[in-house]
Amino acid sequence: MAASSSYTIVEYFGGDDGYRCGYCKNEKGNFSHGMWSHAMTVQDYQDLIDRGWRRSGKYVYKPIMNKTCCPQYTIRCHALNFQPSKTHKKVLKKMSKFLSKGEMPTGLCDGEPMESLCEEGALRGPAKICPSQVEGLEVTATSIEVAGDANPAQLETDRKVSPDRRGPVTSPKPGVGPDPGRPVCRKAKDLRRERRLQKDQKRQQESGSVPTCNPAATPVPPSQPKALEEFIDESLPGSPLHRLEVRLVRSNPPSSQFKASFDASYQVYKLYQMAIHHDPPDKPTESQFRRFLCDSPLEAETSPDGPETGYGSFHQQYWLDGHIVAVGVVDILPTCVSSVYLYYHPDFASLSLGSYSALREIAFTRQLQKQSPKLCYYYLGFYIHSCPKMRYKGQYQPCDLLCPETYVFVPIEHCIPSLEQSRYARFNPDPDAGDKKVLKDLGRLLVLYRRAVMPYAAFARKRKGSNDEAEVEQYARLVGQVCAERILLYRA
Repeated sequence: MAASSSYTIVEYFGGDDGYRCGYCKNEKGNFSHGMWSHAMTVQDYQDLIDRGWRRSGKYVYKPIMNKTCCPQYTIRCHALNFQPSKTHKKVLKKMSKFLSKGEMPTGLCDGEPMESLCEEGALRGPAKICPSQVEGLEVTATSIEVAGDANPAQLETDRKVSPDRRGPVTSPKPGVGPDPGRPVCRKAKDLRRERRLQKDQKRQQESGSVPTCNPAATPVPPSQPKALEEFIDESLPGSPLHRLEVRLVRSNPPSSQFKASFDASYQVYKLYQMAIHHDPPDKPTESQFRRFLCDSPLEAETSPDGPETGYGSFHQQYWLDGHIVAVGVVDILPTCVSSVYLYYHPDFASLSLGSYSALREIAFTRQLQKQSPKLCYYYLGFYIHSCPKMRYKGQYQPCDLLCPETYVFVPIEHCIPSLEQSRYARFNPDPDAGDKKVLKDLGRLLVLYRRAVMPYAAFARKRKGSNDEAEVEQYARLVGQVCAERILLYRA
């Protein structure tokens, strides 16, 4: 469990107003509850995303699933059991050809991930906060911090797979396939190994060497599928024409490496928004970039049994020949790596960098799990079945969708039939199952009032005649009893 140095502090907004949906383009069909988070522990955010919440900068929102035009279901991949599909292997081979020979494919790959900026609707939420309220909360946050500094380790690690650690390439040669005269369950690779053993035995017998055992009598062990890391490793040639390097830099608080590369990263973001999402040149401003992808409420935390990187918000930068070509915004949490956003230089769109970065992030999750056993999931944000372009996330198998009523994860293959019938669906097959963290006692909810932390019951006694109980109860039901008793809800 990551150690925390302070409370999570939020200011809740309702979800009465609809705004434009970036998926179906409905002007007023996108509905969500939201809250502005002035500070948040990684454990609280982990628990919130496991209840269908998601952050955009410091704004944390939860779609109103049975009301919004395009229901958005939290999706997670079991990183340890992930096996790349044929499509994923093609993406890695495409990158390999580009790095080794400079071959650039033409056109966008079908199914290339392109997250919509529907989150702009959420970004409008913080504008409701008066500057004086924000400043007051910052002072309050400092006053209630646990004594002592967290002093998290600021480790920016180079995630490039070094060519000298590459294993021997064992993939079959082009054009060589299985012998049709042999059983179909035997792979060509196994047959070639067996024939080599037979030839070696014959040569040894002819030369008078001690004969080896009969390979036909020795069962050939079934070949294990190559791991994701092997495919990625093979996509990085030893003597490349182009050199790709992946760097992890902490974005909050910003590390020296993050600050040094900020402008270059922003320029890539600006080009991406204009070319891929057709934003006008004056829309992707530096302030929007900071608020959307750099600012984060997550504290930098460390734990003895946590990953060396620490927990919190990071940018995973892809450097090609010394220049940033793509950036994956990720959060490292107690049980997962959560993907926030991906932007890339449009000149390299045909390399399917969205898919490539997702594969690298899954491999990164697997790497972190070796240091922190509980960290074994890769969260891809939201799955939107009603938007065909967003169904690609279901290809990262095995994966689960979050039931919007009971907040349990269900394998996606069990969810698809329901989504084919209705945009909104309950996935839990048990009709009697409910939310295990359902609100039971509103009075135990914590509030922050005039720099004092108190249960809501005490606050209600102080504020006789207060009419905010309905709003507070709505918030508490959305975050659940456990989070309601940990997170501080700001009250003016």
